[in-house]
Amino acid sequence: MGLGFGTDMSATGMWVEKYRPKKVSEIVGQTEIIGSLSALIKDPTDMPHLMFSGSAGVGKTTTALCITRQILGDNIEGNLLELNASDERGIGMVREKVKKFSGFAGLSDVPFKIIILDEADEMTSDAQTALRRIIEDTAKICRFILIANNVSKIIDPIQSRCATFKFTTVSEDDIIGRLEVIAKKEKIKVNKKGLKSIFDYSQGDLRHAINLMQATASLGEISEETVASSAGLTKTTDVDEVLKIALSGKIVEAREKMIELIKVYGMSVSDFLKYFNSAVFKSQHKKLSEILEIIAKYDYRILVGANSEIQLSAMLAEIAKVEE
Repeated sequence: MGLGFGTDMSATGMWVEKYRPKKVSEIVGQTEIIGSLSALIKDPTDMPHLMFSGSAGVGKTTTALCITRQILGDNIEGNLLELNASDERGIGMVREKVKKFSGFAGLSDVPFKIIILDEADEMTSDAQTALRRIIEDTAKICRFILIANNVSKIIDPIQSRCATFKFTTVSEDDIIGRLEVIAKKEKIKVNKKGLKSIFDYSQGDLRHAINLMQATASLGEISEETVASSAGLTKTTDVDEVLKIALSGKIVEAREKMIELIKVYGMSVSDFLKYFNSAVFKSQHKKLSEILEIIAKYDYRILVGANSEIQLSAMLAEIAKVEE
């Protein structure tokens, strides 16, 4: 996903924006990539089109913006076009905007114009084929930075035209270090266990970690308890309970408890599945592999867009049939 922050969390704004790095050298936790990119943009005229892939909240869009700032300097106005491919439904719209942008007169002391295309992997293959032509046609005056969570969904002709960089999830030390810096600047009290807890929930997604810390700060000190409350995940032991009830064959009861966790306590579907998966391992069930395959199947269905409530209910029903 791209960095779609639409709402103000407080008068001070969102910390993810307030503390978003401005220079490539400030990016957290992508040392190798930053080294390579810094070398690449020393002489911007040689810079190829770039493709950044990796999971959410690891710095892809931030890095694209830092590079843009470094290359275009004070001439960003009129020389940068940001598009979110999943919002721009038709390639016609993308083509029209890119054509208009690339044809616009005067580059004003910049080596080329830059087009950042976020969520490029959400484009259909037809749209990507049209995009490939656009990339070819504007090669002399534009560089594309494509951002994708899943590079395998990008067609080969586009991949081969880009230098691809795979962003990794951010390490525990890097996330905690960044949170400590922000906590100091915001003058909020934190303890080590609280920060570790934020990392555990974030799964290497720095954006999620910062958002969670900001939400927790309104409850007081950042501790294990306040983090759990603010994450809406104080009910994780109840996930174990859902599994136990489902395995005993009580589908309706298991479903009711699951819906309560998601609808009443605000646990996200992906978090429910993550904790459900952990609960299976903790249960040491004899049919462990069978249950894990069931979870993986429904996780995939939800990922490709099926209704999550229907799919999770079906998952519990299938697990209820697993014999001890």
